[in-house]
Amino acid sequence: MLKLRRDWRGIGCAAVLACLSATAAADTLSEVLERGVLRCAVIEASPGFSAIDADGRRYGFDIDNCRTVAAAVLGDADAIEYVPINPNTAFTTLQSGGVDVFPGGATWTFLRDTSLGLDYTGAYLYAGQGFVVRRASGVERIADLEGATVCVAQGTTNEQNLADYFRARRMKYSIVTFADVERGLNAYLSDRCDAFTTEVFSLAGRIVALRNPEEHLILAEVISKEPFSGLVRQGDPRWRDIVFWAFNSRVAAEEFGLTMANVADIRATSEDAEIRRFLGVEGGFGGKLGLSDDWAYQIVAQVGNYGEVFARHFEPLGLERGLNALWSEGGLMIAMPYR
Repeated sequence: MLKLRRDWRGIGCAAVLACLSATAAADTLSEVLERGVLRCAVIEASPGFSAIDADGRRYGFDIDNCRTVAAAVLGDADAIEYVPINPNTAFTTLQSGGVDVFPGGATWTFLRDTSLGLDYTGAYLYAGQGFVVRRASGVERIADLEGATVCVAQGTTNEQNLADYFRARRMKYSIVTFADVERGLNAYLSDRCDAFTTEVFSLAGRIVALRNPEEHLILAEVISKEPFSGLVRQGDPRWRDIVFWAFNSRVAAEEFGLTMANVADIRATSEDAEIRRFLGVEGGFGGKLGLSDDWAYQIVAQVGNYGEVFARHFEPLGLERGLNALWSEGGLMIAMPYR
């Protein structure tokens, strides 16, 4: 039995208000501590983000997002109850209290931020929407898709991005929508459309896993900005802060040069004041979140820094960090300071 640490996509307005009323006074941290596990929403069968190996173990970038929060709150990165969702149930499941956090694949947009009764917890991955076509088609750029039939997941930002992009350029196209990405890709592979479009990280993961990936081409152009962020319910600012700073800690760890392999030694020997505050040696920062002072240390020791997590799940797919590199290396990843 786990020993708890003492210190430790759209619905109607009426439904939103009902959910907010039920959860406004929620104290998610206390509920998670009492329960002993984190309820984390995941979209399954998404290579690079969320998958299950031959032994039944979950792995992927989104899975490590769940493990990051669990390590911070419970001191055990594997104290998680995974709740499978899809793009059509993700937001309602979180709003209703069915999960504590949805940490994966939700693009930060104006309407989502202002109308769903949910709070974003900081961008942790920068991507964009792309297209895959058959090499034999001769299509080399998006302009070549004039008059094409395009498959896309219904009810996602990808569907609206597609419409906006082609409308702005007065390009004609036919759209075929599906309940999720997997069905849309399968329709493309069955020749029901000329191209399939979704976020490029997800797209790369699916194409590389095909029996004949060389027959397909992911176009170099992207048509959108897709800043991904975890989501929590509104009305619980402490829980929002916990999830935000948990994700921020992985970027900070990479800036500090902390890894899974060296974090214990550096915690014991470092004289750098910010690193000592970060790792819980001094400052009492954990208590300000209602957590143990070693909460960030547990994240680094059990999950790793941002670069380690990225390399673990995306480099095998041939994806480079690009915008997701540290700010000091030309990317957009920057950690908020610990002072």
